[in-house]
Amino acid sequence: MRHGGWAAAVAATVSLLALTSGCTAPDPVGYYAQAAGGHLHMVNAARPVAELLADPATAPALRERLQLSQRLRDFAVSELKLPDNRSYRRYADLQRAAAVFNVVAARELSLELKTWCFPVVGCVGYRGYFNRAPADSLAAELRTEGWETSVYGVPAYSTLGRTDWLGGDPLLNTFIQWPEGELARLLFHELSHQVAYADDDTMFNESFAVAVERIGGARWLRRHAGAAAQAEYAALDQRRQDFRALTLRTRLRLQAIYAGPAPDADKRQAKAAAMAVFRAEYEALKAGSWAGFSGYDGWVARANNATFAVQAAYDELVPAFEDLFVAQGGDFDRFFAAVKTLSRLPKAERRSRLLQPSLRTTSHGRHPHPP
Repeated sequence: MRHGGWAAAVAATVSLLALTSGCTAPDPVGYYAQAAGGHLHMVNAARPVAELLADPATAPALRERLQLSQRLRDFAVSELKLPDNRSYRRYADLQRAAAVFNVVAARELSLELKTWCFPVVGCVGYRGYFNRAPADSLAAELRTEGWETSVYGVPAYSTLGRTDWLGGDPLLNTFIQWPEGELARLLFHELSHQVAYADDDTMFNESFAVAVERIGGARWLRRHAGAAAQAEYAALDQRRQDFRALTLRTRLRLQAIYAGPAPDADKRQAKAAAMAVFRAEYEALKAGSWAGFSGYDGWVARANNATFAVQAAYDELVPAFEDLFVAQGGDFDRFFAAVKTLSRLPKAERRSRLLQPSLRTTSHGRHPHPP
């Protein structure tokens, strides 16, 4: 193996897996070993897409999805100006439903995520494992310390483009069969992490990637997808928007409760009432425009401060990034340059500049919608 052999590969992998894990552990050697071993297993399991397409034993359904993935990958480079490297040019079947399992935690009367800090990529609001059992164990330990926790499967993660020499980030069985629009969004999202990354700001990183996936996904569907794929995506996205609106309303209610002057006992009662309203509104949504769709039932059943806080990390700054894209004339090169500049600023200044329209606009003016 080039670049210093096995030890260098493990060291690089451990450092980069903070995007998935972001932590220091009570047993750091054991934790780092599972992180490095899990990623290297994934790397070793991956085969070049071209090889799989040439193999007559490749199942027709997988063949079709691999072909689609390569069209999406080419589109990401040519139209969205995302990195042109080895990521998503190989495929691995992990024989499980998630790439990693993340643990998140928040206090009883707070929507602020617990963070863990890690070399190279800084502090993040989640900690990941390649197996479910240790994730559940950590969550249980945190609950004994008074944290509200959640453990959830993650279909993909990014190594920020720094493992290209190992083959980059592979396509995985955990998402390859997703509907066309959803697959497009995932690939564009993960590639965005290779463009810009602030090592102390999960919300900035994830909201930026979500903005790119939305803009890029819409462009792909408009230009290349068939009517069936567009209709399927429209139905999925409408429900996603409805659910985001519902969770945002609930977060605002909870934030007001937690920030208020009432005693903690009263806050707990108000929190319980807000959660009851949330679940009632969800049931009304299901019975109404969703016509019984139950895809969010698991999320709602597990909902707590930690899950709402994670949702905020992926949603809260997206409109600001979409505005920034428009302010840059809908030009991805200029947009990415502006985001990179922001990512290098101190966190408070970064947030201030991103959220101030006067600092996002340029002499090129603003367009009513991203092109």
